[in-house]
Amino acid sequence: MAKETKTTTAKAKAPPKEKAAPKAAAAPKAAAAPKEKAAKKVNPALMKPMNPSKELGAIVGTKPLPRTEVVSKVWEYIKKNKLQNPKNGREILADDNLKKVFGIDKVTMFEMNKHLSRHLS
Repeated sequence: MAKETKTTTAKAKAPPKEKAAPKAAAAPKAAAAPKEKAAKKVNPALMKPMNPSKELGAIVGTKPLPRTEVVSKVWEYIKKNKLQNPKNGREILADDNLKKVFGIDKVTMFEMNKHLSRHLS
């Protein structure tokens, strides 16, 4: 009979099943990692050709371009004309053409897309 009391006390001391659940949840994350290495899907909205405004057309051309190409051409223009702030590479110092697009003298690279989207239709 002593064995029966030991088994019942052992059952009472067992950890609840809830504590074991997080360990089980961690296993699917490890399995999901290889799936992330698969080719990234491109958002089709980014690849849709957009018509640039006259102001933006002076920089990137007047043909319809996807947003990705517009941003690339603007960066080419910025680097060609050395319009990045030498003290802070994140800032773009607008020349006359870029002032028409941005509306201000200086923007950060993170704000640039917001200003470009206003000139694409």
